[in-house]
Amino acid sequence: MAEMMMREAILETIRAAMARDESVVVLGEDLVGGMGTPGGPEAIGGIWSTSTGLYEQFGPGRVIDTPISESAIVGAAAGLALTGKRPIAELMFADFVGVCLDQLWNQLAKFRYMFGGKTKCPAIIRMVYGAGFNAAAQHSQAVYSLMTSLPGLKVVLPATPADAKGLLNTALTGDDPVIFMEHKYLYGVKGEVPDGDHAVPFGHARLVRAGGDATIVTCGMMVGRSEKAADKLAADGIGVDLIDIRTSSPLDEEAILDSVEQTGRLVVVDESPPRCSLATDIAALATSRAFASLKAPPELVTAPHTPVPFARELEKAYLPSAQKIEAAVRKTLEWRA
Repeated sequence: MAEMMMREAILETIRAAMARDESVVVLGEDLVGGMGTPGGPEAIGGIWSTSTGLYEQFGPGRVIDTPISESAIVGAAAGLALTGKRPIAELMFADFVGVCLDQLWNQLAKFRYMFGGKTKCPAIIRMVYGAGFNAAAQHSQAVYSLMTSLPGLKVVLPATPADAKGLLNTALTGDDPVIFMEHKYLYGVKGEVPDGDHAVPFGHARLVRAGGDATIVTCGMMVGRSEKAADKLAADGIGVDLIDIRTSSPLDEEAILDSVEQTGRLVVVDESPPRCSLATDIAALATSRAFASLKAPPELVTAPHTPVPFARELEKAYLPSAQKIEAAVRKTLEWRA
């Protein structure tokens, strides 16, 4: 078991998949470096360093630089998938998903349904999302709630290098389109990654911490912040079930409901704005399916319903913090059944 950063885990998983399966191809902006940068064609390897060395190893037929056009990238991935390839397409920033929304919503998500199961569309669309880098309102959004709302797409949100490898391997063996969402803040996070063909099934949440006083449900970068809150609470004898959902579609409803039925208190931490969000969806799940077990109203710790600010201090205030998560758990404990 090696220790590596999340970006390294993703790169090595893609490299291994391409080595064992010639149908796997990658495409996106600057994966090769524009084919004319000083230092050779592999001078860039993607701005997130998740395609470094692939061109040199697999060549131009399988590592494809694209125009700056999300419609072209996702449209090409759709066509490749329908004709027997396993494309891994990268959107440099998830914020620009609106440009290719028709290809995702009306094409990839619906092919298998509209053709009566006679066709497959095993395309993986990697999207880099999230705040914390002062990249401003058009490069910092958490768009997973929007993607989760589209039937026919599987939505994956790894929070650790091990899960990045395991979930990506599962996506590579499936026959459905997968939105693989990578938080830019987590690329440099290190962790142990299992060797071999490590796979994590979709729809199975990870219990990060176990405790009987409250349930925290979250994903992505917010897992780490929730762990910090759990440490503070544990110092006062307060134990929480901390659940990393891993995938929002399919969602592990059973894990969430089982925990809420035990603790009676729910805090949902969500980096996206609150209206029509993952947080509201999970809170609705708990109140509609485990209402009799609740000892307090669910608490939602989310970003405000505003664009992501550019100023460093404003962005810090915008994001859910460990302090806000801790305060939300303590608020649920003020209610006594």
